[in-house]
This record gives sequence, C-alpha cells and structure tokens, in this order.
Amino acid sequence: MDRREFMKKLFEKGKQAGMKEMEIYFQDSDNFDIKVFKGEIDNYSISNEIGVSFRGLYNGKMGYSYTEKIDETSIDILIKEAVENASVIDSDDEENIQPPSENYKEVNNYNNSLNKVTPEEKINFIKSVEKEAFKLDNRVISVQHCIFGEESAHTMLVNTKELDLEEKSNIAYAYVSVMVKEGEDVKTGGSYIISNDFSKFDAKKLAKEAVDEAVSMLGAKSIESNEYPIVLRNDVAANLLEAFVPIFSAENVQKDLSLLKGKIDKQIGNSIITVVDDPFMKNGVASASFDGEGVSTKYKKVIDKGILKTYLHNTKTAKKDGVESTGNAYKPSYKSPVSIAPTNMYIEKGNITFNEIIESIDKGLLIINIQGLHAGLNTVSGDFSLSAYGYLIENGKIDRPVNQITIAGNFFELLKDIEMIGDDLRFTLPGGSGYIGSPTLKIKKLAVSGD
Repeated sequence: MDRREFMKKLFEKGKQAGMKEMEIYFQDSDNFDIKVFKGEIDNYSISNEIGVSFRGLYNGKMGYSYTEKIDETSIDILIKEAVENASVIDSDDEENIQPPSENYKEVNNYNNSLNKVTPEEKINFIKSVEKEAFKLDNRVISVQHCIFGEESAHTMLVNTKELDLEEKSNIAYAYVSVMVKEGEDVKTGGSYIISNDFSKFDAKKLAKEAVDEAVSMLGAKSIESNEYPIVLRNDVAANLLEAFVPIFSAENVQKDLSLLKGKIDKQIGNSIITVVDDPFMKNGVASASFDGEGVSTKYKKVIDKGILKTYLHNTKTAKKDGVESTGNAYKPSYKSPVSIAPTNMYIEKGNITFNEIIESIDKGLLIINIQGLHAGLNTVSGDFSLSAYGYLIENGKIDRPVNQITIAGNFFELLKDIEMIGDDLRFTLPGGSGYIGSPTLKIKKLAVSGD
C-alpha cells in the first residue's frame, strides 16, 4: 500500500475515533553483517526492517502504537491500540504533536557510493583484516572478532499539523580484536573504524592498530595502589563520557536523577573543557536535520568553558522547564516512545599533542581500556570504579604495560580535574546514547587499586 495513501486513511479514521492530533513515523532500515573466523565466513546476515509507529492525542493523553504491516488491515489496529494506550496513562506530563519548525538545516548523511560497494568487496575487506593480523606478528594466536557491519535508514515523519519530513542515512563499521601469546603470557588488543566512505576502510591499518596494542601489553603487571595523575586515551575518555550522558538529560534532571539539577550557568568543570552537541557535524553518525518529534535540531554547547549552559530537551521536558526544545527528542526505533539523547556529542579538542601530554607527567598512568562501564558506575552520584589497563608513565615517557588495576573516582570531580585536552578527537562505536567523542584527557589524579 502506498505510504501516502496509508497515512491519509489512518488520519481520517483516527479523527473519526476521537483523536485530536496525530503523527506517523515510518522507518525502513537495511542491515548487512559479516563475521569471519580462520578465513571463513562465520556469520553472514542481510536484513530489512520496515515499520511504522503512530501516536495521537486522545482525551488529552498521548497514545502510542506500532506495526510492521503497512496495509489497510493495520489501520484500525493502530488506532485501537493507541486509544487504549492513552486511556490507561495516569501521568500528568503533557505531550503534544509539533508543527513544523521555522528552519531546517540541510544535512547530507547518506553516501550513495557506500550503497554501491558489493558484498564481495565487503567480504574480501574483512577477510583481509584477519589475514593481515596474522601476518603482522607470529605471536598472534587468534583473531577473536573480525566484523564488518553496514546500516542504511530511511525515516519519514508526518503529522496532522502539516509536518512532513524525511531523511536518509547510512554508515559502516569494522571491528577487530586479536589475541597474542608469548610464553604463558596472553594479551588482547582491538581497533575499529566508523565511516560511510568505504575508501577509508584500510585493512592493514586496522589490523596493525589491534596487533600493536595487544603486543604492547605483553609482560604487563600491576602497580602499587595510590593516587596517580591519569591520562585517558581518547577512546577511553569517549567511552566514559558516553556512560555519563544520562546526566545531561532534562528528563533525568527533572526526576532528580542527575546532580546537574540547578546548575545551569554554573561552573561544573575546568574552564578548558567545552562539550558540544552538533547534529550538523560532517560525517557524524547521528547527524540529522530534525529530531524524533520533528523539531529542527540545533548546534549547542552543553558545557562552555566549564559552565553548564543547557540540558538536552524534548518538547515535554522543555515545556516543563519553560524553555524551547533543544531538538534532542530521540526515537531509536518505530517500536520506541520518544525519549532524549544527544546527537554527535563530544569534548572539543585542544591544541596539545598526545606526546606533549605524556611528557608533562613525572609518574602516572596512561589508560587505554576500561571495563565494567555498566556495572561499575553510578550516573546519579557520578561515582565509578572500573577495571582498567594501560601503561606506566615515568619521567615523561611510557615505561611499561600495567594491568590488573582498578581506577576509581567521581565524574563530576573529574570534569573539574581535567588539566590538559589533546588534539586527537575520536568517537566511540555508535550506541543508543548518540555518537560520542573525546580527545585524550589528562586528569589531575584518580585513585588506583593495584598491588
């Protein structure tokens, strides 16, 4: 059934059922995933998912429903379920369908050339990553994960207030992790790339990064428990920021689940730190011209020179605070209600090189991996205690590998204790909390538990 015809009939029948305002959200996504092991394809999947979500105001409450079946038989079911959903809502929070914003900035997040890369080329690429990893060092005993993934998405958002928007995006990623062995000592290392430009996928470079990291950790041992100056490598700093993204959500602030409540226009970090949410970033995985409610997205500095400037809002939280939505309504799937998430959020890079940061430390630690991010931190209090490994820094030089340690601290204190910011901005693999990046950070001190 034609989508426009489907929408027209849905809105007509919804109105007859007593719905005052309505919105429909179409999502069409294609996924391609390959995993190789010992030169053979270990997993190969191609999938296409099409679905539609519907929401509408019924007796002043917003009801939701969704379906994977876009034909006339689904229309009555969508309306019935949305009405039933609205009828059982007991929250006083007010939700509304949004009219079009005045301005939408054009965002081009779809690279047609990626769509033309053949399955054979993708398979050959990821096989060559594994092959290169084994070639690089005879201590490589296993390539544990060697994965290529690609996703393209087409979304449409139309409502009864004349909103009519659509957008396309695509992205690919590759990830490899290797295991090396020397004597009885076994270590692992990994690397990844994210881009919608396949020409940037360099098998040799990706494999070398993973192997070099694994080999560099051979002979690692713990260190005496103490407080040390800490360097968080860019990817580690980005992962930590991603874990604490919920503190910037206005919904969490309003529910007293964030210690940033009441901190707008107050200093919450060192004046050298600025955190940006940029939906227009070139090659940003989460770049978009409109959010999950059809509100135009906005470039914003969440933290500007250490001062908290805004929370991330959707229209519901914005109305409660008497401000405008920041364009951060988030709908990860047609099956999901509207929530809040950043777009491309990152700590602005500085002008200090990685080597200069290392050279500034007499005795400290460079952390290249942290584990337990889901269990080892509390986003409300800001406290964290995470297993980690990396290198000992002595006299401004990397001395030896260090493992079997735990780093502990408080994220809100960490923001104040940032002493240097590198020039090497890097983003994490995309997840449900937006596309998060950071340069390398030097932290004044963190508690380290070791020997």
